Amino acid sequence: MFFNKQTPKNIGDQAESMAENYLRNKKIKIIERNFRAKTGEIDLIADHQGTVVFIEVKFRKSTNFGEPFETVTRSKQRKIIQTSQIYLQKNPKLANKACRFDVISIHNKDINWIKNAFDTSS
Repeated sequence: MFFNKQTPKNIGDQAESMAENYLRNKKIKIIERNFRAKTGEIDLIADHQGTVVFIEVKFRKSTNFGEPFETVTRSKQRKIIQTSQIYLQKNPKLANKACRFDVISIHNKDINWIKNAFDTSS
């Protein structure tokens, strides 16, 4: 099927493409994909009704060891938050907009969009 016998990078890229298509079908505007900074990477950055949304995409073929979203640890959340701050510094037009942190959890082809999955107090 779709994710068989591929490298983790290819699987991640395909999961991000699935998430991006899912969001576009929901009329969410994707601003950037795979923003990288010294602190980490943000999979997708979107505009949802004027809010800047930083999105972590997680995929798992099996849930034997938990749901994909459960892998977004506090440490990962801090890295995403730090990276989002760098993104906003580089994009000052967005700096005064509301922001939130979402996770898109994909198990096989089932997509679970978790809005406000964490915040800066995490």
